[in-house]
Amino acid sequence: MILVYTHKTSSRLDYILKFIFNDIQGVDFKIVTDKNEFISSDSPKINYTTESIEGCLKIEPIDLLFKSSILQKKVEVSEWKNLKIFFQTSGNSDIPFDIFAASFFLISRYEEYLPFSADQHGRFEANQSLAFKNGFLYDPLVDQWVCKLSAMLKEKFRGFEVRTREFNYISTIDVDNAYAYLYKGTVRTIGATMRDLFKLDFNENIKRFQALTGEKDPFDTYGYLDALHKQYGIQPLWFFLVGNYNTYDKNLPLDNEAFQELIKKISEFAEIGIHPSYESNKDFKQLKKEFDYLSAVSKHPVTRSRQHYLKLLFTETYQNLIKLGIKEDFTLGYASDAGFRAGTCTPFNFYDLYNEKESDLKIYPFHVMDTTLNEYLKLNVEQAVEKIEHIIQKVKQVKGTFVSLWHNESLSDHGHWKGWEPVYKKMLEIIFEK
Repeated sequence: MILVYTHKTSSRLDYILKFIFNDIQGVDFKIVTDKNEFISSDSPKINYTTESIEGCLKIEPIDLLFKSSILQKKVEVSEWKNLKIFFQTSGNSDIPFDIFAASFFLISRYEEYLPFSADQHGRFEANQSLAFKNGFLYDPLVDQWVCKLSAMLKEKFRGFEVRTREFNYISTIDVDNAYAYLYKGTVRTIGATMRDLFKLDFNENIKRFQALTGEKDPFDTYGYLDALHKQYGIQPLWFFLVGNYNTYDKNLPLDNEAFQELIKKISEFAEIGIHPSYESNKDFKQLKKEFDYLSAVSKHPVTRSRQHYLKLLFTETYQNLIKLGIKEDFTLGYASDAGFRAGTCTPFNFYDLYNEKESDLKIYPFHVMDTTLNEYLKLNVEQAVEKIEHIIQKVKQVKGTFVSLWHNESLSDHGHWKGWEPVYKKMLEIIFEK
């Protein structure tokens, strides 16, 4: 049990202490506002005030955790123990910055509630983040801070122990386009054929003809993925896009029996979740329609989600998912870069800053996406594997949870994925190397 002395409590403080002590360290804590009770206790103690009290670890607070508003804050980044820090305090503290407020700032995605210049899809991009601008996007900074805090508590309080964490991996696969050529319907197939003829892309039409006459469709990588997952003992999560066909939602017709059979088949041996369409992001009725469809086809409860195009509006997107009964969301990550959008590789409950309360929706940040490496960062295969390995090693160092985002089509060795088929397997080799 750790005692944290503060002059007043708040939902923000309680939330971030739960995350740091319960979720990461695996220890209990108690917030104490009675100074005498705090001083007389023999438990490990943290003084989270500006007062000077002997026999405890002192962390001087800023005001962020005691506010109930969202205000633009000037943030200056410096270094401590080879780690980037911000919200620095006076030299009278054992830790020279407010680790609780800084962790809350990153975990809550405070900066994404402030005005920003959205990309063409309305998204907050990596290059606008504090982490990108200050060179710590590729660091699970909150977990690293907590490792330093744990070491200081162990040194100061003999017998103090934290839970020993183990590195964990979650593979997630998005099915945006189940097949390259099959089951698209007559109109779409003829239209695609004419478009490729106009572009003089005869090779594409040859491949389309081969698939339509019995050869394996390039995007049909499901058997290969299943074999890989069984080889490494992985239980993947599959997210299916089941929205209406439009500019950004291009999966198969929902009444197509082959598409329905694919969903049923995968749901028999793996967990599936909904991949809410681009169209549904601002339309709850459409979201509910997609949710009901996937639930009916799979005949399994749908409790996980990831937004198509990673479209995420704080807090509207999460509130809609909560209304549906979604328990876990895997959207939090950047399309434009890899790394740690929330500064952590530990799943956490969504904190709604507008309503100042913690929700039951568990957020699983992802750290690497195939399209980020190929399309946004324009890396070659060797560079992509190097980037993946760098991120994985960062997660392993703090024994966190590494989450990857892949697509069935990126293992197709087709189109702009030519030569990329081995990347996923190389990633698994790095993850499971002794």
